Amino acid sequence: MRYNLAGTSNPSRFQAAGAIGAFAGSAPDRTRVVMPSDLASPRAAPDGDSFESLAEPLRRELRVHCYRMLGSLHDAEDATQESFIRAWRGFSRFDGRGSFRGWLYRIATNVCLDALAGRRKARRLLPDQRQAASARVPPLAEIRPAMGDVAWLEPCPESFIEHIADDAPNPEARFSTRESVHLAFVALIQHLPPRQRAMLLLSDVLGWSAAEIAAQLDCSIAAVNSGLQRARATFAAGDRGAPAPALEAEQRTLLRRYIAAWEGFDLEGFVALLREDARLVMPPFPEWYIGRAAIGAFHRNVWAPFSGFRLVETTANGQPALALYGRRGAADAWAGHSLHVLTLAGEQIAAITLFAPPLGPSLFEPFGLPANPAG
Repeated sequence: MRYNLAGTSNPSRFQAAGAIGAFAGSAPDRTRVVMPSDLASPRAAPDGDSFESLAEPLRRELRVHCYRMLGSLHDAEDATQESFIRAWRGFSRFDGRGSFRGWLYRIATNVCLDALAGRRKARRLLPDQRQAASARVPPLAEIRPAMGDVAWLEPCPESFIEHIADDAPNPEARFSTRESVHLAFVALIQHLPPRQRAMLLLSDVLGWSAAEIAAQLDCSIAAVNSGLQRARATFAAGDRGAPAPALEAEQRTLLRRYIAAWEGFDLEGFVALLREDARLVMPPFPEWYIGRAAIGAFHRNVWAPFSGFRLVETTANGQPALALYGRRGAADAWAGHSLHVLTLAGEQIAAITLFAPPLGPSLFEPFGLPANPAG
């Protein structure tokens, strides 16, 4: 399937210093976020419904919208909370004549636009969107994470999208919920300027008309149509096409073989799972590799300091994923190392997005994974 559209805050505070072979400790605890209902008693809407009864059913889909806009699960959580607080404070101005869902989406979209305007970098990207593939595999000591000025795209856990309808919201939408959270889709949309990003999401994911979008963004219908035309052209130009998804039985077999290769330090077995033109990207490291030979050579270097690996299956962005734990000595404790998001093509792996230390371990907590498993 190809994502064909033609014609139709700051880097995460959970990132910490480290290098690819280093282990991170448990992720920092998040401060409890204030709920609108904590501020005062919910106000009544014109039809008698409370704010909470109207807003809470929309929380999950609103959070996904913020994630698509911002490319960060942590920023999406914060933006969703800020949207609810702004909506609660302005609830008395909602007269009930329009759609409450549309009103809430307008607030959330503006919260995201405000957040993007306040960032030094409005785009969260992956390494292959920033530079060409590496021509050589450097020694491990030369590999350094790019942090600070670089804002990397973050994956989202299954809890972000579960219980949200998988079909397109209405006939005008071009993508289903799950298609529009695939890592490739979220990465591509980060190339767009913020307002074009909002226009494309509201149109091609939520299925809103140009008139509805114009009302949301306080602009003309002509401006929306022009913005959508430019956004779709930019989006299509960066689209390499998504491989056909693997069948469930093929996927299960492939994941078992992937786990066996890593846990058995079977480099040849691991490389055999890759498509000839497979891609390996490893945020927060800027280097990335294409092809079996380069990916195999890189992992030969990376595996050398370790005495053992353990992998746990999970899901990220609606795609199969694995959490990797490692240890350097047989007596050492297991520690969280990285999160591997796989793009499958039949019986092979087309791409691995490996969220490496220090970014990778910081993602374990929102994915419901222990940082340091027992045993």
